[in-house]
Amino acid sequence: MIFHPTNLHNTLEKSAKIYIAGHRGMVGSAIHRKLTAEGFNNFVFRTSSELDLRDQASVKDFFETERPEYVFLAAAKVGGIMANNIYRAEFLFDNLQIQNNVIDSAYRVNVKKLLFLGSSCIYPKLAPQPLHEDSLLTGTLEPTNEPYAIAKIAGIKMCEAYRSQYGCDFISVMPTNLYGPNDNYDLNKSHVLPAMIRKFHEAKEENKPVVELWGTGSPLREFLHADDLADACYFLMQNYSEPGFLNVGVGSDVTIKELAELIQETVGYKGNVHWNTDKPDGTPRKLMDVSKLHALGWKHKTDLTEGIRITYQDFLQKIEAYSV
Repeated sequence: MIFHPTNLHNTLEKSAKIYIAGHRGMVGSAIHRKLTAEGFNNFVFRTSSELDLRDQASVKDFFETERPEYVFLAAAKVGGIMANNIYRAEFLFDNLQIQNNVIDSAYRVNVKKLLFLGSSCIYPKLAPQPLHEDSLLTGTLEPTNEPYAIAKIAGIKMCEAYRSQYGCDFISVMPTNLYGPNDNYDLNKSHVLPAMIRKFHEAKEENKPVVELWGTGSPLREFLHADDLADACYFLMQNYSEPGFLNVGVGSDVTIKELAELIQETVGYKGNVHWNTDKPDGTPRKLMDVSKLHALGWKHKTDLTEGIRITYQDFLQKIEAYSV
């Protein structure tokens, strides 16, 4: 039997019980900050050591006990080019398990609304730019992050399927490249922007004459501050209840070389940059078409230069944890 959504366009009540999966990560913590600033205080949290989201029985028990009304699914196994390429099986298995367990358990306890966070890597490597939502599944994925992308595509389709069959108000958003407080600065697992912050900072502290960066510096990338994504998620939880997923981004991009120059200036490193062209560039360009989101009335607020400054300050506060 096919059911149709009956509880769409839920308005988040200030007293609502909210579960943020991945609340200690960059995205989850940003969502928590946003909701707290808006006056919400009825949160339920579990750290990964308290609740393994890959474990179906544990997740089922958690949902049946806590019965949250709204869910932000920001938990995922994430990383940059190196981590995505090395830990291919883990990225596919872990992310599928997390999504399957949380989405299905949310349905079974009648969660009012769930927001699933994906990634811009779901798009084909050579999809037309800027990347429009209609480009999903129209071509071959970027090989280095294919397992992660396939997991995220499955999450989108799972939300759509549960909406279609069971009438669940489950929505999906696909953010572009993210950065901000609580980012991962581990050079083996981090994304390009936090990795550059750490590399330039350490080179400055150690008076190194040269910093080596991967690739040619020519790929174009778009960067969205995590607090802007959190603002968009809050906006969409109140204003969007459609089957199709939405891109979340800024609508403009910079080359990796331009990004490096911005970070170098922010950090204050005076040395030179060597581009190691034996290392991969990844996708040549990845700019999101955010016209659908703009049409709903939301736009980002944080300028990239200011965002990098804020993020560098966050790194400086965490530097002891990353010191060798």
